[in-house]
Amino acid sequence: MKKLLLIPVALIALIACNNNSSTTETTKDSGTATTTTPPAEVDITANPDYKAGLALIAKNDCLTCHSVNDKINGPAYKDVAAKYATAGDTIVTHLAKKIIAGGSGVWGEVPMTPHAISQEDAEQMVKYVLLLKK
Repeated sequence: MKKLLLIPVALIALIACNNNSSTTETTKDSGTATTTTPPAEVDITANPDYKAGLALIAKNDCLTCHSVNDKINGPAYKDVAAKYATAGDTIVTHLAKKIIAGGSGVWGEVPMTPHAISQEDAEQMVKYVLLLKK
């Protein structure tokens, strides 16, 4: 009777031990097993650029036309981040100047009005937006 109970308990324990988030792969060349763990997601909310940029955006009129996920009058911040994700280091300065000067044509015909903010604040806002890439 004890042996009959021991078999299901052993099977459950074996299944539980093998059910984790990492995977084991065996290479064909050497036959050795390697364990890979999926990359951990980075918490962007702990980034100082995230906090400072979010505070500036909340303080200004940005959320009147923009949202993180959805297009309002202007593009969603995640769409902007995705578009410029592979751009070079100069993109922060370039986009900050566009925030200050305003403009139209890149995201449609609705113009973005000029904003009376410093270059430094505009750059901080851009850094926040670029952190939102998918």
